[in-house]
Amino acid sequence: MLPREDLLKGVENRDTVARVIDQAEQAIKTWEVVLSDFLSPPALVEIQQQFARLTEVQLLPWGGYPQSERQRLGIAREEFPVDQSQVEVAALDIEGNFLFDPATHRDFLGAILGTGIVREKVGDIIVLGERGAQVIVVPEIAAFLETQLTQVRSVPVKARPIELNQLKIREPKKKEMTTVEASMRLDAIASAGFGTSRSKMADMIGAGDVRVNWKEISQASYSVKSGDLIAIRGKGRLQVGDVAITKKERYRIQLTRFI
Repeated sequence: MLPREDLLKGVENRDTVARVIDQAEQAIKTWEVVLSDFLSPPALVEIQQQFARLTEVQLLPWGGYPQSERQRLGIAREEFPVDQSQVEVAALDIEGNFLFDPATHRDFLGAILGTGIVREKVGDIIVLGERGAQVIVVPEIAAFLETQLTQVRSVPVKARPIELNQLKIREPKKKEMTTVEASMRLDAIASAGFGTSRSKMADMIGAGDVRVNWKEISQASYSVKSGDLIAIRGKGRLQVGDVAITKKERYRIQLTRFI
């Protein structure tokens, strides 16, 4: 079977990775597609990194729309055909009048969990302002939420099923930029991309507010590379693009900031 101890070596999300290993072994035995619950971005990245070395199994992530953060995994034998439609998710519209009592992502999540649903069964929540929100869940709890989710904050709500193509996804605003740096240090790249001083960025890194590829990084000297995603709590995300070496042996870096 799979090299469990090797796959678990050094991982942060040990329980989650172990659960996916069990599901992968089930998929290998049964020749069926096995679905995980919704995974957080840090866990998803860690699982994909650990499983990349394996040839027996394939992972297909899907969370209902291309930019989704929380996603399920379709897990199957490498030679078994698997596509996005097999990674089943359902969407609900949570309708209410929030004009006089605005609700946040936390409010909607709290109301859903208040019905007895565990977090792992819930994917992304798309807040629509005064009109309510939309939520992606595992299909088996959709009917339950239709009847049990009746209030968010002080606002009566009605939950109804919708198709995935009815999700009101807002494309993130992008800002493209180029910076030239002496190194690929995280504090240098992030300070350029987010328009803040290097010392302030170093403080944020030390405080645990900065993640690279969803993994918390606490060292300002950490070296980033092309393709890395830098996220700062409350400030958005920064994608590291192409990197070129100048004649003066400095790094010319293409950056995309998502606002």
